[in-house]
Amino acid sequence: MLRVGLTGGIGSGKSEVARRLASYGALIIDADRLAREVVEPGTDGLAAVVDAFGSEVVAADGSLDRPALGRIVFGDEAARRRLEAIIHPRVRARAAELEKAAVAADPDVIVVHDIPLLVETGQAAGFDAVVVVDVPEEVQIDRLTRVRGISPDDARARVAAQASRAERRSAATVVLDNSGALTALDAQVKRLWEWLRADAT
Repeated sequence: MLRVGLTGGIGSGKSEVARRLASYGALIIDADRLAREVVEPGTDGLAAVVDAFGSEVVAADGSLDRPALGRIVFGDEAARRRLEAIIHPRVRARAAELEKAAVAADPDVIVVHDIPLLVETGQAAGFDAVVVVDVPEEVQIDRLTRVRGISPDDARARVAAQASRAERRSAATVVLDNSGALTALDAQVKRLWEWLRADAT
């Protein structure tokens, strides 16, 4: 097994890299997906979030009201840290379960943990390789406003809440530049996969 940490700032195109790695045969463990799973209705994770932030973060259908929660935690470091203390341990436990099952099925599997806050949470040292998808901050802001419809102020706040480019790059084994065309990204991911496969053997 080879354990790879994949990260990048919001709007960097990390999901594009994950999809390409999956097409080559990597097992992708998506921390964002798991973060949603651990606060689904009826989970102890959702109950803990409600205890910490109040019933106003629950939608009418009983699910987590993410926009309401986002308005509380983005720009408020103490609130964000309270949320992370609830979510992160549950995500890591679930990721470990999925990895264990994958290795049992295929001991030579390349497991890619797609973790937006890999650097912020101090997990880089736990991986055989860390891949950082990198773009300039102005590209992040443009993608968040143009593609996702987030206001410029919210986009800047979300970028500012994450590690800096320099912090992410300093933790990287490999840096992928995704500021250009997707064809350029394709070539970089192909080279990355070839390197990972050679390293895994």
